[in-house]
Formats: sequence, C-alpha cells, structure tokens
Amino acid sequence: MNSITELTPHLSRVVERQIAGVDTSDGAGVKLTRVLTGKLQQRLDPFLMLDAFGSDNPDDYIAGFPDHPHRGFETVTYMLSGRMRHRDSAGHEGLLETGGVQWMTAGRGVIHSELPEQIEGVMEGFQLWLNLPAERKMCEPWYRDFPGGAIPEYVTTSGVTVRVIAGDSNGVAGAVSREHTEPLYLDVHLPAGATFSTALADTHNAFIYVYRGAVQIGETRIEARRMGILDNTGDGVTMNASTASRLILIAGKPLNEPIVQYGPFVMNTQQEIHQALDDFNNGRFA
Repeated sequence: MNSITELTPHLSRVVERQIAGVDTSDGAGVKLTRVLTGKLQQRLDPFLMLDAFGSDNPDDYIAGFPDHPHRGFETVTYMLSGRMRHRDSAGHEGLLETGGVQWMTAGRGVIHSELPEQIEGVMEGFQLWLNLPAERKMCEPWYRDFPGGAIPEYVTTSGVTVRVIAGDSNGVAGAVSREHTEPLYLDVHLPAGATFSTALADTHNAFIYVYRGAVQIGETRIEARRMGILDNTGDGVTMNASTASRLILIAGKPLNEPIVQYGPFVMNTQQEIHQALDDFNNGRFA
C-alpha cells in the first residue's frame, strides 16, 4: 500500500465542546455508552445517536438485541472486535465480524435482531444512527454487510492508518456514499507523535470520538471515551497524538428538517409517529 500525503486544511476546525457518554443498557441488557444523545440531535444533524460498546465480560453483551423495530433512519454498526448475527423481517441475514460494517436502511419499517455469536472474548464497536430525509423515510428497507477486507484503507506518510467506511478522505473513497447526508465515517489509528489531517465540507457537522489514547486538536486535548464536537469554521481538521491513539471521525450534511423520535421510530411529525406505531402494531412493517 502506497503512502498518501494528506492535504493540510487552510483553516482547521477546533473543538467547540467535549461530551462524556452516558453509561446505559439496551436490547436485552447489553451494557454500552450512549455518546450522542437526543439532546445533540439538532446540533449534530443528520446524526441521531452513537453508542459505544466494549467488554470482555460476556454478561455485558451475551443477551444481544432480540427482535426490535425501526423506521425512518439508517443504522451503521462497526465491529472493532467480535461476532454479531443480523436477521431481519425483510429477509436479510449476515454475520458481522471484527473490522466489518453492517449498514441497514430501515426506511418504511423493518424488524431485526442482532445477537452475539461468541460466548467469550472481547466484543467492541459502535452503532451510529443516521437520519433519512423526509422524501426517503418510507423507502424500501436495504441492508448490506461489508467484511473488514472490503473497507478501503490508506496509510499516510507519517504512518497514520485510516479506514474509510463512508465518504471520501484524502482522495480515498469509502465503502458507502449517501446523496442527501453525504456522511464521512473514518476510523483513524495514529502512532505516537503522528499528525493527521483531512478535509471537511464547510456544510457538514462533525465530531470525533476517541476510543484509545488521546489526541490534540488546536488547544484542546481529548482523552479516551470522550466526544469532541468540532465547530463549523474551517475546511478540515488537523490533529496529533503524543501516544498511540485511535478515534472515529464522523461528519455529515444536516437535513435541517424536524426530528420527531419515539424510541426506534424517527419521523418528521407526531402524526407520522402515530402511523408508525399503528403500522408496527398491525404487522405492516417489512
């Protein structure tokens, strides 16, 4: 793999504020950290939620996420370590393994399960909820698994490894693109002493979540298990790490539409939420 020279932003974004995630549980009792909560949905539009999960204790994850519904958005599950089986009511099934990504468009409605296929070892990863525009909320459900080897990667001249799940970074296109929200989703591994830069569209909201080590952006140091919301001034971001560090960098174009959420349903109006509940209760999902 040839090394890539990054394009240095003319003006790097800085950190607007830091967020500590909230420890919680979901599904059948899976322990996780909710990093992006409902209070941040307008600020980080089009993103609705980010959960980080990670444990080597099977009691924290073994029950998984039995059948549950979704409507009106997309889920992106990125597995750093472990094995999770997906099945849904639209007939899709896949095994998400270490390094892989599961991208599901719930659209007009789907019922799915995500169940661990391991009884020991580490299970670690992220689930991101990405909103759909009003015109796409009732689209047909869609699903695809991307094994670890299908995620494009590049290495910079300073030894930074970047996995491009979605969008484009330093000329490398990711596994997924979306027309309306134009998401960028990077997993960035910085060796000690390394610096990394990438462009960010000035239209996009952006944040990072550090899951190993710590990084410096401007005058702000962001430690592990912290989200850094980036301000919206600048054409990119530059960061450096004094110790080996890892983070995800996520950005997207806001939809600027009303967000009405009721649990696993995210629509634009309360009436649409009532319809979603009625459709689910009467078996009208896929």
